[in-house]
Parts: sequence; structure tokens; C-alpha cells
Amino acid sequence: MRHGRRLAGGAAAALLMVTSLIGAAPSAVAAAVTPALTAAVTAKLLGSAELSTADARRDTRITVSRTSGRWAFGTAVALAPRQEDAHPTGSIFIARSEPAGWRIAFDGEAAFGELSAESPLTTAQERSVLTTTPTPMYAGGDYRTGMALPFGVGQTWTLTSGPHGWGGSESPYSSVDLAGGDQVVRAARAGAAYTMCQGWIRVIHDRGYSTDYYHLWNSISVNGASVGQGAVLGNTGTDVTCGGAAYGRHVHFGLRQNSAYVPIAGHDIGKWVLANGAAAYQGGARHGSAWAGAGAGLYNYGALGFNQGVVDANGGGALTRRAGPGTGYGALGSLADGATVTISCSANGTSHTGRYGTTALWNRLSDGSWVSDAYLSTGVNGPINGWC
Repeated sequence: MRHGRRLAGGAAAALLMVTSLIGAAPSAVAAAVTPALTAAVTAKLLGSAELSTADARRDTRITVSRTSGRWAFGTAVALAPRQEDAHPTGSIFIARSEPAGWRIAFDGEAAFGELSAESPLTTAQERSVLTTTPTPMYAGGDYRTGMALPFGVGQTWTLTSGPHGWGGSESPYSSVDLAGGDQVVRAARAGAAYTMCQGWIRVIHDRGYSTDYYHLWNSISVNGASVGQGAVLGNTGTDVTCGGAAYGRHVHFGLRQNSAYVPIAGHDIGKWVLANGAAAYQGGARHGSAWAGAGAGLYNYGALGFNQGVVDANGGGALTRRAGPGTGYGALGSLADGATVTISCSANGTSHTGRYGTTALWNRLSDGSWVSDAYLSTGVNGPINGWC
């Protein structure tokens, strides 16, 4: 069911009705599942059972896409005004009717995984990502995502806006704007895809991450479909069905972890490491020593593997490969700045200082040679494939 409502003036009376419904006996709940569930999800979406006057005036759209007995599944979206620095917010929800009322969880919350594992509404493919236990933010210092940029590998698109908030200038700077190429927006990584509203797709990935894609034209209609990395989600556009503003076709690409938008800076996406600027919409991305600011092109190199790194010679040039973990070992050749390497294991050796600090860590590559970790961008401050 698709439900758009404006709670104003009589919000207290409406919530009193909701309380009585969600606390009613199971037969009463079943008879009134639609209004009771919708109101309960709306209250959770807006953040409190005691709605503020401002929240009470926000339009919400609750879509119950699946039901079975005491279970329900769908999307909850708070629409935004159609103006700059505004974007809709929302979550995928799963709910179960219990004697005390509806138990509701949003994607990224620990309870969401627990309920998904028990629910008859989720498929085995969905559960593979929905039941992932939320990890510490950035997996405890691990910024690897396994994601490509959200367009075709081998294409170059324009970074029309550097890191900024999902809604605009607010923190965290979770999002970037991209345009150009063939204008086909693709999933950054495999996962379960959901239509939040027209023009807005969310894909839930592994490791607690999810990605949002907004302003799409011709967006696919999905309700938990499994998509592979590179799957077509729609085309860049200017759609603002759920609010906000868009000037010139593009995709508004946002990064979430657990149940919230997170800073995109520091994360590797498409073998670029995003970086904030002095203000929202500034900043850019780095591939090796190469820097691309807002307005520049980003080439999609594809996803960086979890046992790989990108050579960052900290200013250009080449990185010398050694026969062992230190400069005292013989040289075996070199690697160009920006090259991708695969790491077999790591050991300590001579210390070196690169872009991100000083370290004694050396990495043994898949060809048997060694390079200093000071000159690799891996997304982890430490070994990524165990010790030698």
C-alpha cells in the first residue's frame, strides 16, 4: 500500500488511536493492520512517538510491499521540500505484530537482521545481505568497500560536485554528484535493491554498507531483487518526485553504513579515495598521486579487491619492488604510480613515510616481490592479508 499523509493539528489524537491499535489483541491488530502499521512506522521514521510540530508537518510515504500473517515489509520515506539543500530520507522496514504492539526495525539496525532471518517475507538471497551483523563504523578502521563507481567500468564521468551531505550542506558529507558518459547508472556493488520512491534506488551490500542513487530517470522497479555489480539501475536525470532539487541530469550517489549516512571521504570507490574540501560540494578524489577535484573527470577502474592496493608514490614517479621487506634487499623492478597490486601477506621492515604517515610495514606481492606499505593505498592502516 502506498500512503501519503500529513500529520498536523490532530497528531496527538491520531497517536492515541495508534497506541490503542498496536497494543490490541492479535485479532484486532490483524483487522487494523494497515492504519496501525502505517502510523507506527511513521512515528519511528520521524524519530519520536511524540511528534514535534515541525515533524508533524512532514509528508511521509509508507509503502507496505509484502505481508504474511503477522509480518510486514516495505519502505518508509519522509519527503523533502522541492528546494536546494533538501533530499528525502527513508528506510526499508520489517515489522512483526507482537502482543505489546508492532516490532519495527529499519535497514542497518541489528534488529533488522534478526527479524529478516525469521521472517517468511525475505528470500534466501536477500537474507545473505540483510542478516549481516552491523559492524563498527568503517569496520573498525577498515575503509574498504569493494565498490566500483556507479557507472560503467572503463568510462570517465564528471565529478560535478565533491563530497556533501545527502541533503546538501549538512554533515556528514556522505554523497557526491556524477554525470556524463552513457548516462547509465549502475550498482556500485552486488546486493539487494529496493525502490524507495520514483527516481530513488537503494542497494544493500555486505559489511553493513548500502548505497543510494537519486534523481534517476527510467529507474528500475525493485523489491529486494538481487543485483550484481554493474547492474543497470536507471539513467541520470533530474527527478525530484520525493523532493529536493536537481539542475542538470546527474546521479546523487550516497554512502550508508549500518543505519545512517556516513562520510564518504577516505573510502575507496572505483580505486579512487574520496576526500572532503573546505566546504560542501568541494573536495574530490585521489587515484595514486593523481588528484581530481569537483568538475574533473573520474575514470572507473572497477572495484579494488580486499587483498589489493593502489600504488601512491606520493607525488608521482615509480615504486621500487624489493627482494625482501626493506631497502637493504635487491631491487627487482618498479611499479608505476596508480598501479593495482595484489598482496599475499605482510611483514615489518625498514620505515618509510608516505602520504598518510610513517610505517615499517612491508607487503609481499603476488609475484613474490616486496613494497613498502607507506606507498600503497589499501583502505586499512595495517596488514590486509595476514602476516608472512
